[in-house]
Amino acid sequence: MKYNAYDTVTAVVKSWTSKARSSNIRSTKRNSNFGSMPAYKSIRKYEKVGAMLGIKSPFFRAIGGRVGNSCIIDGRKVINFAWCDYLGLNQHPSLAAAAEAATDEYGTCVSASRLVAGETLLHAELEREIASFLGVEEALLFVSGHAANVSTISTVVGDGDLIVHDEFVHNSAVLGARLSGAAVRTFSHNNLEALENILHETRTAYQNVLIIVEGLYSTEGDVPDLSRLIELKQRFGAWLMVDDAHGLGILGATGRGCAEHCGIEPKSVDIWMGTLSKTLASCGGFIAGSHALVDVLRYAAPGFVYSVGLPPAMTAAALAALRVMKAEPERVERLRANGRFFLREAASAGLNTGNSRGLGMLPVIAGDVIATVKLWHKVFDGGINSSLIVYPGVPLKGGRLRFFLTSEHSEDQIRLAIGTTSACLRGGRVPEANRAVASMKG
Repeated sequence: MKYNAYDTVTAVVKSWTSKARSSNIRSTKRNSNFGSMPAYKSIRKYEKVGAMLGIKSPFFRAIGGRVGNSCIIDGRKVINFAWCDYLGLNQHPSLAAAAEAATDEYGTCVSASRLVAGETLLHAELEREIASFLGVEEALLFVSGHAANVSTISTVVGDGDLIVHDEFVHNSAVLGARLSGAAVRTFSHNNLEALENILHETRTAYQNVLIIVEGLYSTEGDVPDLSRLIELKQRFGAWLMVDDAHGLGILGATGRGCAEHCGIEPKSVDIWMGTLSKTLASCGGFIAGSHALVDVLRYAAPGFVYSVGLPPAMTAAALAALRVMKAEPERVERLRANGRFFLREAASAGLNTGNSRGLGMLPVIAGDVIATVKLWHKVFDGGINSSLIVYPGVPLKGGRLRFFLTSEHSEDQIRLAIGTTSACLRGGRVPEANRAVASMKG
């Protein structure tokens, strides 16, 4: 057999790599224990610090039931500001009736991908009504809002493209950007001059550019300048995606979201993302936009193509909620009035609500992780269930309690929440009378 120099070098290299691989296998200790993962060690460390400081974990509390704007946690009734039930539809009888009827007709699950197994009439009906309500051509349902963001972003952009997003966009958008393979740049919160500079410096280096913002920021309670964003995306030839998960039902006179709030044509935004689990009191997410966009996602988005379709009961409940929302626009105004009231009362009490505009979610900023967790416990002991968010969900010193208002909260409940929080922040104890009042609220 005849050998040349290339064959000889190749044989030697294979020999070296084989020996190195064998050596690595012998010298490297194989890890089959999840307990050695950094994430697990970090969890245990936080638990240890909490135990040393006498702080119980505020997470994964068992909810025993719900009554009005209250819920039962650990056997105790508290006023609930931790659920995103913005228009109070979680308790509307038409949603329960619709879910029951859909289960009777279709069963509890569609069991496979809609692409290959077929879809219920409810799926198409809800998609049409969402698109019509938002003022765009089409919509597509996903089994979760997180999956909607991850799958859509990683489908429409990829290698050779650029994603530019606000620093405070949701984890699902960040993860979708990472999985897409596109280059990623961030700009400081709502700083559109910084966004413009990035586009000016980089646009010509990429084929497609996707700008991602939220319609109502779930940690800040503020909104973007949508008109300016549209001007920028048009000038630089980019796509604009708005995650309006917290905007639907809150923003705009009739709750149609950020487009209505900002007074812009909905079709001038390329991709609208929304959820069914907040205002619409169900579960799942959706993407809305042009026929072309939805066609691409319908056949190529992994979170749709390779996932089971939305269960009939959840689809029917969301459809019923959307119809109640259209029939009873006064719910939106009650929610907005509650937001204005909370903001005024919080300012009078000297609470730091950051950039919040009084739209649905209002934060009370407390500081570092330990201070915020301690505050949450005190407020909860006072009969108020708020939503705790700390680093890395927000900056290290920006821990806060979030108060998700609903159209059904009373002014008395809001006053009690603010008074309790204010007293706890200032180191005082919540009077027993306040705890008793909280436990009686419906």
